[in-house]
Amino acid sequence: MRLKLVPSETNWPFFKRAKMTFGLSAVLFVASIVVFLTMGLNFGIDFRGGTTIRSESSQPVDIAAYRDAMAGLELGDVTITEVFDPSFGPDKNVAQIRIQAQDEVESITPETIAAVESALQTIDPAITFPSVESVGPKVSGELIKTAVLAVVLAIGAVLFYIWLRFEWQFALGAVAALVHDVMLTIGIFSVLQIRFDLATIAALLTIVGYSLNDTVVVFDRVRENLRRYKKLQLVEVLNQSINETLSRTLMTSVTTLVALIALFVLGGDVIRGFVFAMIFGILVGTYSSVFVASNVLLFLGVKRDWSKSDGGGAGTNFGNVKA
Repeated sequence: MRLKLVPSETNWPFFKRAKMTFGLSAVLFVASIVVFLTMGLNFGIDFRGGTTIRSESSQPVDIAAYRDAMAGLELGDVTITEVFDPSFGPDKNVAQIRIQAQDEVESITPETIAAVESALQTIDPAITFPSVESVGPKVSGELIKTAVLAVVLAIGAVLFYIWLRFEWQFALGAVAALVHDVMLTIGIFSVLQIRFDLATIAALLTIVGYSLNDTVVVFDRVRENLRRYKKLQLVEVLNQSINETLSRTLMTSVTTLVALIALFVLGGDVIRGFVFAMIFGILVGTYSSVFVASNVLLFLGVKRDWSKSDGGGAGTNFGNVKA
């Protein structure tokens, strides 16, 4: 017996509320920008610079006691957080001590790290320090620029690729969906103040690739149906194409989410930010392939026969079709 997420043949009216769904996307997009500008991101050590010391103890983490023990070291801005993970046993209590870089110093000295460890050992002599990571402020600034450039270049490459493979209307629809997905992911990270580091940038680039793949599958079917059904209105062709690829889209998304949810629950806190970004990105990417990219294509319109020159009229044949 085969698993079916949707019936073999569907005819759901995806564009019945086109203005509402597209308006919702626009509101969420603008809200994400506002939240990002007002609240900012909780940048990890990769982007802020400084040193992160990870501690493990059999005793419960007492953040106030840790802070009091380190108060005499005069390290400036110090953040101490307890790391929760369902895979940790009762005797494994993990804390993360983040010491911000100051005065353009690439990292705190080994003597300072040893002083921090000694101070914490006065609370628990058996405490261990499995990892110490340091990033200087200059390096972190360069990483921010490189990360932004990587995302912009990826979206630009997508625009060029879709333009060559399809038409410029398809390219703009695909890029609109990608920008929508990336911005909403950044917005949720800003709202929840989840740590934003290089792993998150990797997740954003992965989301761009996943969303593009989803959109191209729909657009390929749209192009085929535009040639096959020359008398159907564009909105009908789009709706039929989405219904025909719906089973594939949902099956791909669900199977990917199953693996990601398992990683989110069992993978540990080190990759949790990356996995969360992937989960959220797949959800909004699946949504945007239908309700953003296709809506933009409906608004711009497309020509019907690619074997002939459009005489400069591409994008106007069905641009006035009402959804």
